[in-house]
Amino acid sequence: MKIAILSTLLSATTAFIVSPIQSTNNAAISPSFFAPSSFSTALRQAEETASSETTASSEFQGSHAISSLTSGVKTIFSSEDIAKILPHRYPFLLVDKVVEYEAGKRAVGIKSVTLNEPHFTGHFPDRPIMPGVLQVEALAQLAGIVCLQMEGAEPGAVFFFAGVDGVKWKRPVVPGDTLVMEVEIKMWRAKMGIAKATGKAYVDGELAVEVQGMTFALAK
Repeated sequence: MKIAILSTLLSATTAFIVSPIQSTNNAAISPSFFAPSSFSTALRQAEETASSETTASSEFQGSHAISSLTSGVKTIFSSEDIAKILPHRYPFLLVDKVVEYEAGKRAVGIKSVTLNEPHFTGHFPDRPIMPGVLQVEALAQLAGIVCLQMEGAEPGAVFFFAGVDGVKWKRPVVPGDTLVMEVEIKMWRAKMGIAKATGKAYVDGELAVEVQGMTFALAK
């Protein structure tokens, strides 16, 4: 398309040069009269656009280069490991792996969003979006992975949601997205089985959801 535009502009330039127009008094009007500076600017921009498109097509990276972008991210807890810590199971296990972990304090986990998940059937049929409450649930499960390995708790135990504060959603999360989540444990009272945490999650480096406070109660 850009090449065609460029050819049209060049043809127009040639037409102006070889066919000067006569005025009513038979005085020739200079072709430059019909070629304002904006014309040359437009021609130059068309050339630059065509050049940039050619450059962009030559920057194809390929699967190996793109896959290598995450080569430095190591799995701390796999999906099999998580299943030994959390009591959740499909279709409600919302953490696929943990890639950073500081015992008793914080963790970074990954949720790969796929159209195969059942909630997308109705939310929404023509525009699938991961429900915001499930994004918060995923953060809560990541916090549970940390809490259930702390003193006073044990893997497989059940944590109940006791409260959520300051939730903000910044962008839709859709099938194909990778939700990169981070939680930090702010308080843990082992005798009472109460934990408080904060959380946030990103898609492609852009903040998707943020939770200022989550409170959990260990089931007795």
